[in-house]
Amino acid sequence: MAKFGEIISIDKPVLIDFYADLNDLEINLETLRDVAAALGDKAKVIKIDINKNEILANALRVKANPTFIIYKDGQMKWRQTGLLDANTLIGLVQQYF
Repeated sequence: MAKFGEIISIDKPVLIDFYADLNDLEINLETLRDVAAALGDKAKVIKIDINKNEILANALRVKANPTFIIYKDGQMKWRQTGLLDANTLIGLVQQYF
């Protein structure tokens, strides 16, 4: 994985889904695919496994999953824990175009 700072420092919104197990992965994968497809190249959508990236998860105080965070220009703009549908996530990311 690229360095986290490089990922979040782009001038487009970056939606990150922090997840912890395969159940979350399967539940959210289709939703995130829909979000990524709807947003196209206007935003970046990524998933980060908190078990494989414990230092990052601890630094960001990700305690529950899924936790969604939107960054733009290296700054956290929005954060929420819990499942969200694709339309909600699309609308949230669009606020930061």
